[in-house]
Amino acid sequence: MSGCLCLPRYKKAPNGAPSPPPPPPAEAAAAAAAAAAANPSVDSSSSSLTNNHPPPSEKMDAAVDRLKDGFAKFKTEVFDKKPELFEPLKAGQAPKYMVFSCADSRVCPSVTLGLQPGEAFTVRNIANMVPAYCKIKHAGVGSAIEYAVCALKVELIVVIGHSRCGGIKALLSLQDGAPDSFHFVEDWVRTGFPAKKKVQTEHASLPFDDQCSILEKEAVNQSLENLKTYPFVKEGVANGTLKLVGGHYDFVSGKFDVWEA
Repeated sequence: MSGCLCLPRYKKAPNGAPSPPPPPPAEAAAAAAAAAAANPSVDSSSSSLTNNHPPPSEKMDAAVDRLKDGFAKFKTEVFDKKPELFEPLKAGQAPKYMVFSCADSRVCPSVTLGLQPGEAFTVRNIANMVPAYCKIKHAGVGSAIEYAVCALKVELIVVIGHSRCGGIKALLSLQDGAPDSFHFVEDWVRTGFPAKKKVQTEHASLPFDDQCSILEKEAVNQSLENLKTYPFVKEGVANGTLKLVGGHYDFVSGKFDVWEA
């Protein structure tokens, strides 16, 4: 195997003689320090410090501290003051609801619906979608539904959409044949493709934002239909032990709509 040892080439001075080699690192550092001392107006510190921005490590530490402080407040103001709520949960859970909600940080169902710990078995994902029954794909969603219905015996499954949903906007924006921008997002929201086509067909004359608002609810309806493809859900609905409900939370106007499948 051949190799090559490359040596530095020095520029020639105007008189044709080679320029001297650069000074050793130690001498270069000393020269830089001397220059900084001679010109104190030049700040040699990093830009993140001179602009009064904390370094990334401090911002991360502050984010973790926020979680610690949040739990400390919950512990003293909620957990310790409501033993009647939390003591029974040590033995197990018996939720009445299964809730499908969007992962959007603006729409926490426990907050908006006033649900207490132990009341709702909750699944959150992009655009609050429920794919059709399939043992090969989406096992995470399928296993959650199966456990909620067959083991926990929930009485009601509710799928809740919301206003200004980024996942719904992504679904409506998809162009046939266009490359995906994300690894997972586009493939996931395609779960709602039939709802998208329905909205585009029935409301083609409406502006894009209005179509998004309609699709937010239509995608919920499709998820409710997809729930019926799960045999244990279909059986529960037929026996009257399980009800399917759709919902939509508008955090712009502060409105919540609910309807039965």
